Amino acid sequence: MLETTITGSLPKPAWLAKPEVLWAPWALEGAALEEAQQDAVLVAIKEQEAAGIDIVTDGEQVRQHFVHGFLANLSGIDFNKRKTIGIRADRYKVECPTVTGPLKRTHSVHKNGVAFAVQHTARKFKFTLPGPMTIVDTIADEYYGDRVKMALALAEALNEEALELERCGVDTIQFDEPAFNVYLDEVREWGIAALERAALGLRCTTTVHICYGYGIKANNDWKASLGDEWRQYEKTFPHLAASKIDQVSLECMHSRVPASLMGLLKGKDVHVGVIDVASNTVETPEEVAAVLREAMKYVPVERMLASTNCGMAPMPRNVAYAKLRAIAAGAALVREELGIK
Repeated sequence: MLETTITGSLPKPAWLAKPEVLWAPWALEGAALEEAQQDAVLVAIKEQEAAGIDIVTDGEQVRQHFVHGFLANLSGIDFNKRKTIGIRADRYKVECPTVTGPLKRTHSVHKNGVAFAVQHTARKFKFTLPGPMTIVDTIADEYYGDRVKMALALAEALNEEALELERCGVDTIQFDEPAFNVYLDEVREWGIAALERAALGLRCTTTVHICYGYGIKANNDWKASLGDEWRQYEKTFPHLAASKIDQVSLECMHSRVPASLMGLLKGKDVHVGVIDVASNTVETPEEVAAVLREAMKYVPVERMLASTNCGMAPMPRNVAYAKLRAIAAGAALVREELGIK
């Protein structure tokens, strides 16, 4: 009870990519890159285990970009035809590949990496995939001309990948949907349906992660503009509560989201974000415990997990690893108070 995990990403070591740079290019190529990625996955797993994290990830060490990494083995997308587009309702500009034909999965993108990671831990293993709506928002389209049709095509491809990863021994598949906090009406109209299509037939635990983004300037500026209370979750949570997804991962530490909104997620397990990824200040165990205690007013403790607000890819490694230890120590404090072993 009150297991610990992370949203997904951890900083990459300097031998793999430039430190503290989001989506930095690889420092190696070919067989040397593959070996370096495996080494980085081992470090990420062992650092999580040493910190006391119960459900570990690969730290997203084999992906340069959390969305574009999945697209590598899809037909119908041209990485040589890149366009700079505004994403998340034009919050910031990103150079994106272009959809030029029907999107179909040719073969697994992540199977080998997941099989390697699962072999090297006895802990529960979670793997993250981008959600359909967030992918649609992070690629240029010259073929579909319809975000819904493109999302459903992507959901099919995601589903094929997720089912194959489940067969590799993954315990949890998490779909990352930061776009759910931006396109609130579309979440209701088609976002949930596309997400459920991506998770169709999975027997492992399914999670959707919604947050206010990495701790980068564009996201921090946007959050500063949202006022004293962030109530985006108020629109999306009722639809997620009615969905077939098992768990919801959200941002809590230092956010302006009213904790009471978690009460809208009745029947779901909730990953409570207890780590601020926009700050290099390491939380104390007591600060982590305080967020969990507040969440317990609205979510039964047996349905709670302690996690991070978002990924920690752009952080200094020593800070990220210290924050891992804070998650475990804070959760341990609450378990001790409740007499939970």
